[in-house]
Amino acid sequence: MIFDTDVMIWAFRGNPKALDAIDSAADRSISSVTYMELLQGVRNKKELQEIKRFLSVLGFKTLPLSANISSRAISIMELTSLKSDLGICDALIFATALDIGDTLLSGNAKHFKEVPLLDAAMFRP
Repeated sequence: MIFDTDVMIWAFRGNPKALDAIDSAADRSISSVTYMELLQGVRNKKELQEIKRFLSVLGFKTLPLSANISSRAISIMELTSLKSDLGICDALIFATALDIGDTLLSGNAKHFKEVPLLDAAMFRP
């Protein structure tokens, strides 16, 4: 399962539903974009180390961007740009999930429902 940034933030805040979702996943992955979004929110070195430790201890894989993911993200943006406020980061995360063919757990139903073929599960904190 690929975890969207919002789910990871809830987990770091100690949300039991987010932590349960992570614990119950057989495989745990995040997009490199999610990792960068998490880094963007750190306030100090301690928080940075906590994020790195959390991801390491729970065996998260950080999935790199590729030319194929970039191409898929462009297609997603072309599909949604006139009818949605879907952002670049979301498009890249969604494209990563599509590229590897795994389920994305996200609280962002408004946007992921607009992307055909995306296997996404709704997260509610």
